[in-house]
Amino acid sequence: MTIPRTAEEVRAAVERELPRVLADLEQHVAIESVSADSDRADQVRASAEFVAGQLRDLGAADVLIDAADGGQPAVIAHFPAPEGKPTICLYAHHDVQPEGDPALWDTGNPFQVTQKDDRLFARGVTDDKGGLAMHLAMLRAYEGKPPVGITVFVEGEEEVGSPTLKGLLDKHRDRLASDVFVIGDSGNFAVGLPTFTNTLRGLAEAYVEVRTIDHALHSGGFGGVIPDALMVLVRLLATLHDDQGNVAVEGLHSEPAPEVDYPEERIRQESAILDGVEYIGDGSFAERLWSRPSITIVGLDATPVARASNTLWPSASAKISMRLAPGEDAAAAQQKLIKHLESHVPWGAQVTVRPGEEGDPSVVPFEGPYAEAARSAFRDAWEAEPVFMGQGGSIPMIADFQRAYPDATVLVTGVGDPDSRPHGSNESLHLGDFRKACLSEALLVHNIATL
Repeated sequence: MTIPRTAEEVRAAVERELPRVLADLEQHVAIESVSADSDRADQVRASAEFVAGQLRDLGAADVLIDAADGGQPAVIAHFPAPEGKPTICLYAHHDVQPEGDPALWDTGNPFQVTQKDDRLFARGVTDDKGGLAMHLAMLRAYEGKPPVGITVFVEGEEEVGSPTLKGLLDKHRDRLASDVFVIGDSGNFAVGLPTFTNTLRGLAEAYVEVRTIDHALHSGGFGGVIPDALMVLVRLLATLHDDQGNVAVEGLHSEPAPEVDYPEERIRQESAILDGVEYIGDGSFAERLWSRPSITIVGLDATPVARASNTLWPSASAKISMRLAPGEDAAAAQQKLIKHLESHVPWGAQVTVRPGEEGDPSVVPFEGPYAEAARSAFRDAWEAEPVFMGQGGSIPMIADFQRAYPDATVLVTGVGDPDSRPHGSNESLHLGDFRKACLSEALLVHNIATL
């Protein structure tokens, strides 16, 4: 085998290596690297070792497994740049979401890859072990000797909010410094449509508890006079939205949405909304999903129905997740949410609000020669013009990279599509799109090397 020099040789090399890349992906998926589960910490470590082993086999000049501040293990590897060539840092994460109820998986074992038609099903097969496999496919196509410098950074705790990422960036700032960062943790707007993500919403969480009495009371004896805690909490949470379902917290930012058509029939199909249920908010669907704030009550502590009695309970609490429009300051928005909760509690109930996680949104400029090299590579690999989309979810580490390396070009790509269902049951990877994503990255490296 020879190292590919032309675009056609790159195509042939990617096709040659795909079977091995998919076999390695199957092995990696079998490692249950659920970072949120302390009982599987050994699996997260095993996953990092697996990644490090693959990079060593590819001939990386150095491979490091490290963690910061007691966090999960990350992997950093280097393929030094030829004289005068730029360096690209390839990001992915090797930890995965919990699998949830295995009975909801149509394929049986969530950690065993199963192929159905043109898709592979398993936890992490797209998010984000598939993204890592895309990076490894490029390196295999070049036989571990890419024509530019390559730094591989594979995080181990993205699925729990990257709590120690800033520490890793501080610790390894020089080691990770690059001209281009390719963040392989997003996806494509549709099957067969190459996509760059250029806006991502941020995140701000809050935990709220309300109290009205110091001990439980008989609901017949005091109902109608004493407000119970759940009644107060429901009223308080209802103030977070107006009658149309728009977020009612004052002072939050909104942005125009990318110019992508997001029709109602697609929303209906992707969301599985029930017949008769109305949509909330106003504006286009793209605006509501990508460039405006949203608030979701993601957890509630109150008496379970199965254990309910005719009782006024003294306390109730909720966890609130607020997504933030690009351009918002997450810490400031979190304080606005807390202020709203503290000032809207009804009937003089006692309220305690404490902050949860927060992460800044991102606007990712697509400009300069490296971005245009990427556009050309994607166009050639997919035989379609790339589009730009927002991301309703949050990847706060992108903002961390932008702050740490303000002069670098950041490209946000991925291997998923609307049917991939990351974080849900039956997560899947479209094989045709995966092939094109691998080719895109290999051609991107080729294009940057020839600038």
